[in-house]
This record gives sequence, structure tokens and C-alpha cells, in this order.
Amino acid sequence: MDYILITIKVFIFISIVNVWVFRFHKPTQWRGGNADSMKDEFANYGLSEPIMYLIGGLKLTAAGLLLASIWVSGLTFYGALPMALLMAGAIFMHFKVNDPIKKSLPAFIFLVLSILLLILN
Repeated sequence: MDYILITIKVFIFISIVNVWVFRFHKPTQWRGGNADSMKDEFANYGLSEPIMYLIGGLKLTAAGLLLASIWVSGLTFYGALPMALLMAGAIFMHFKVNDPIKKSLPAFIFLVLSILLLILN
């Protein structure tokens, strides 16, 4: 079971860093609306650039806490809870702009994985 939890934590960390650092300025099939970058996506949601950076910082921090929780298990709650809340918000925003369900899939997966970490912690 420990290996499964570690795998989930590493998967979330790598995925969040990939989206918010390496693919920040690139289009993906998961971006909300017809966005070509993270800035475009947040603009589609009606959210400002400072909010975008706040959300990104919170997601990166939560993902970092999940990674650190591999060695300090007490950090799992502090990484998984905000990640779950942020992913619930992401799903809401996709619905707000009438995205196809497919675009909400990554956020839904991370929401489920975060809740799983909270339950098994």
C-alpha cells in the first residue's frame, strides 16, 4: 500500500509541475475554452492574471507538500486537502465555460486521488 500512495504523490507532483512550469505557455487538449496557454485559459474563466499566479502557486505548494509527505507523512493532509479543493474549483470552472466533460478529466482524476490520499492518510 505504501508504494501505491508514494506513486500517487509522485504522479500528482510531476503532473502539476509539468502543467504549471513546462507547459504553462503551450496549448493542450485539456485547456479550458479554446485557450492556447494558461493565461488564455484563466481569461476564458473570467479570472485575472494575479488569481492565475495565486492558483498556480497554491497548486505547486500543495504538490510539493505531497512529495515531501513521502518522507514526512504528517504533510499528506496539508498537501491533499488544498489539492482536492483546487481541483474541485477547476472542475467547476470547466463547467462554467461549458467545456466538454473530457477537459475536466485531469482535474477529476487529481480530485479523486487527493481524496484517496486523505482517506488513507
